[in-house]
Amino acid sequence: MIWLVRRGPDRLASSSVLDARAWAGSKPLRWPRLAAMPLSLLVGTVALSLLGHADSTRAVAKPSLANRSAVTAASTDSVAVVPVPFGRLPADSIVVEKSRHRLSLYHRGTLLRSYLVALGQQPVGDKVRVGDNRTPEGLFRIEARNPGSRYHRALKISYPDAAHRARARSLGVSPGGDIMIHGLPARQAWVGAAHRDFDWTEGCIAVTNNEIEEIWSVVRVGTPILIKP
Repeated sequence: MIWLVRRGPDRLASSSVLDARAWAGSKPLRWPRLAAMPLSLLVGTVALSLLGHADSTRAVAKPSLANRSAVTAASTDSVAVVPVPFGRLPADSIVVEKSRHRLSLYHRGTLLRSYLVALGQQPVGDKVRVGDNRTPEGLFRIEARNPGSRYHRALKISYPDAAHRARARSLGVSPGGDIMIHGLPARQAWVGAAHRDFDWTEGCIAVTNNEIEEIWSVVRVGTPILIKP
């Protein structure tokens, strides 16, 4: 059995703000389904995780791709629906369905393309506080674009909104922030689509680098994004 120890205060991973930190003492974390994880994915997941705080090393297995019938194609990377070359139409809305691990781009209500994603390590439930490793739920907007992100490219989501701030204030906690749609770091880009077999982020929505390039090309600041349970 392999045990990984979280050391120190929780901190949200940001695609643009990352540093080395020291950690000291907390509850041990255990890898689920470790024996079934391919060695290459195990190494890649650990490498991805070490870029954030130690909570990132807790990989949460997601439902098998066979159960995600809502996103089907010869390649499971994405599904194009609009019969025009991708990139010609801008995405004027984004919908993330957490239960299906799916991000979809729309133009005037018509699906442009869908992607399978990795979420926060605690994929069920709305984000409440910093360090809870949940992906927030609600209606937000893309409020910034970071072409120099350590996660290749990043689109910043306008979390926390007023409702999440108010709830966190009532609980006496920080709501957290720096929630992004992003790709993979350069050194771990080789993990590719296998990254989404496990929910490894600290609340962000992760896709492959090729996919974030596609998303980046059609999503502008101000685009609304609905994140559903």
